[in-house]
Amino acid sequence: MTKKEKAAYIIHELEKLYPTTPVPLDHSSSYTLLIAVLLSAQCTDERVNKITPLLFSKANNPFEMIKLSIEEIKQIIRPCGLSPKKAYAIFTLSKILIDKYNGEIPENIELLEELPGVGHKTASVVMSQAFGHPMFPVDTHIHRLLTRWGITNGKNVVQTENDAKKLFPIEKWNKLHLQIIFYGREYSPARSPKIAKDYITKLIGTKKAIAELV
Repeated sequence: MTKKEKAAYIIHELEKLYPTTPVPLDHSSSYTLLIAVLLSAQCTDERVNKITPLLFSKANNPFEMIKLSIEEIKQIIRPCGLSPKKAYAIFTLSKILIDKYNGEIPENIELLEELPGVGHKTASVVMSQAFGHPMFPVDTHIHRLLTRWGITNGKNVVQTENDAKKLFPIEKWNKLHLQIIFYGREYSPARSPKIAKDYITKLIGTKKAIAELV
């Protein structure tokens, strides 16, 4: 099966499994989405969604966030891990948003990437899910799956993103990246993928990936 054939099959199967793709991180604005995505680094979405209600009840916009101290933010977000670094980033980017953008989230990926704690993946998620721009954010789930399926050789997430964008139609990117995340969590986890469940890998996966199914 060629890569183009694999891409078509992936789109077809994931559309059947996940016809709707709700954003996994609870949010009410582009700002709260940005903060939630920042918190999700090395943390599960489930845990983030347990933490953000308390944080956002105190501050759901940059003007309110800078009224909190970095220490207060750190204590609230501690269960998400990396709390000192994340708290500093949240406070500092909130101040920058006020000073440079009147408290608004810039609808520009390069400007987003300039904010503390905001890397390319986080910026891509905000551009995609908050503003609707076609993006293909690559997290560990997507990197793992597209490597297993032979869409990319998996050297790094940058290459994975580039390879995905070349193969999948641009109008599918925003929905497809979420569908792949959902499939990875449900059918093809990082540890001990089950051959009975992970039928896409069984059919189109690399020889190495198929051999790893147990």
